[in-house]
Amino acid sequence: MAGFRNGRGRDNRPPQGQPQQAPYGYNAAPPPPARQQWPQQGQGQPPYGQQGAPQGGQRPYGEPEYFGDPYGQQQHPHAVTANNPGHTQMFSVDDPYGPATDHHAGAAPVPTGPRLHWKALLSGIVLRPADTFLRTRDHAVWGPALIVTFLYGLLAIFGFDTAREEAIDATLSTAIPYVLMTALGFVVGGLILGAVTHTLARQLGGDGAWQPTVGLSMLIMSITDAPRLVFALFLGGENGLVQVIGWLTWLAAGALFTVMVSRSHDLPWPKALGASAIQLVALLSLIKLGTL
Repeated sequence: MAGFRNGRGRDNRPPQGQPQQAPYGYNAAPPPPARQQWPQQGQGQPPYGQQGAPQGGQRPYGEPEYFGDPYGQQQHPHAVTANNPGHTQMFSVDDPYGPATDHHAGAAPVPTGPRLHWKALLSGIVLRPADTFLRTRDHAVWGPALIVTFLYGLLAIFGFDTAREEAIDATLSTAIPYVLMTALGFVVGGLILGAVTHTLARQLGGDGAWQPTVGLSMLIMSITDAPRLVFALFLGGENGLVQVIGWLTWLAAGALFTVMVSRSHDLPWPKALGASAIQLVALLSLIKLGTL
């Protein structure tokens, strides 16, 4: 009966939902952790794994946790819904070569294509110079350059009146070495003048290779003077028509040199013309003025 009076009877259990008090002298046990109530589907919250992004620039909606911003950097207001269905995130692709209006040496690599055949090379210098020089800026043209310049040197001696008379009056054993040495002299001179043009182009900011520049300069020197040489073989170097043709072909050589240096070294035409100025003056002094 005392137990019933003291409230320790059969129904002395604490009410449900309240922790049981420990006896005197014992530490109270911590309360059990409360069960997390997960929302049901369709009650306004996404299921597990699709929680929305918290405030402060955290990971976007539906993105795994390891893609979140670990530093809590501030994002654009639309970043939270950027990749949600019905939203498209705008992006831009940076041009590694800069705007189209910027032009400077070495700004972008130029697709040159395969090496041109020697026939296409020789005809392209006359008919399609800009495209030809652009396609050959990374290819050496030693074969056509040496052969064409050597053949030009064999005939160039007959374009000078005095030299032609000496070669004709000389014996065959004397004329052959004389003609060969003249041809070799034109080849060496073309190499030196082409190297000077390449060096000046690099000093002015060009980025082209020396082998195409030297080889193409030799071809330009030989091809542009061929019309004058053909008339000089029959009319003589002092003929008025030959002199006019010589000046016109010299101007054509200046235009071709300018285009070649501009395409080969990626330079504007004033600098390209300045780089080829020494070679033009040398050709004028040694070849054109020598026939006047």
